[in-house]
Amino acid sequence: MDPRIEEHAKILVEWSTEVQKGDMVVITASPLAHDLVIAVTKEVAKSGGSSIVLMQSGEVMRAYFDGANDETLKLFPKHMDALFDNCDVMIGINAPVNTKALANVDPVKIITRSKTNKEINDKVMTKRWVGTIHPCPTLAQQGNMSLGEYQDFAYNAMLIDWKNESKNWYLMKEHLESHDDIRFVGPETDLYAKTEGRIWIAGDGKKNMPCGEVFTAPIEDTVEGKIYFDIPFMQQGKVIEGVRLTFEKGEVVDFSAEKSEDVLKAIIETDEGSNKLGEMAIGTNRGIKQHTLNMLFDEKIGDTIHCALGMAFPDANGTNQSAIHVDMIKTMKEGEVTAGDEVIYSRGKFFYEK
Repeated sequence: MDPRIEEHAKILVEWSTEVQKGDMVVITASPLAHDLVIAVTKEVAKSGGSSIVLMQSGEVMRAYFDGANDETLKLFPKHMDALFDNCDVMIGINAPVNTKALANVDPVKIITRSKTNKEINDKVMTKRWVGTIHPCPTLAQQGNMSLGEYQDFAYNAMLIDWKNESKNWYLMKEHLESHDDIRFVGPETDLYAKTEGRIWIAGDGKKNMPCGEVFTAPIEDTVEGKIYFDIPFMQQGKVIEGVRLTFEKGEVVDFSAEKSEDVLKAIIETDEGSNKLGEMAIGTNRGIKQHTLNMLFDEKIGDTIHCALGMAFPDANGTNQSAIHVDMIKTMKEGEVTAGDEVIYSRGKFFYEK
């Protein structure tokens, strides 16, 4: 086994989720992640935990949507609910065979299922959890790399000293929490929100692997202005490009997309909270050099910001409720991030980068 896989597993178990003796651990993964599942299972056992592995894939989900009618989509999965009632840790590993398996599924079906499973997803958020990927040919192809190149790309972003690397991110958190607002300004963008009473979270690899973002939940009805997201992203098996959103009193009042606008419309119209921002964030990971249509990596890129429609994280004192949480990214090399009268980032440099 590639020793980097074993190192990855050790970080997930010891750092990201801190598995302890007696912990009940759920591992969800696709077949292409088999080697990492083996390594994670071994590390969980060494830590004194008990693990169960659930196989998932885009093709399995496609089969479900192809067979399910509206009544089935609304059937609450009590067995899954019982599983997560009794788990302490959830480790999710993505290694897809086909990233576009859901591309031709009616977006309304996907949204309906998200609403049905919202209670379970909320429950998972209260556990110790982490989401990651296992480098595979599909993700390499999506990122326009050979498998070897993609493995190097992914492991360079994940196999680092997270405690040391995150020191500056915690410094940024302190500076942001000393102010009561945040503003993103750049090409076709001027977005403002109040953040008083909200917590800024330094993403140090405890939830996402890799990580490298500093984020909060804005006060929902204070978001004002417009923003243009220039980095493409994948949602419901489709690539969405060139999203423009306009906010008034916290709600989306105008939107457009240069590609897959129908999917964007379905996202915004999901439920009462899906037309509001649940997250505003700053990408800080200088080790991630390019976007690869994988949000786990792309939203962490240095010189970017991102926002998410939908659910706000309770850890940030957010209150917005929604069945969705959809991140969208903007390049900020020509932009500026300010909090109060302090410049946090300007045209390629954070305040701590002299």
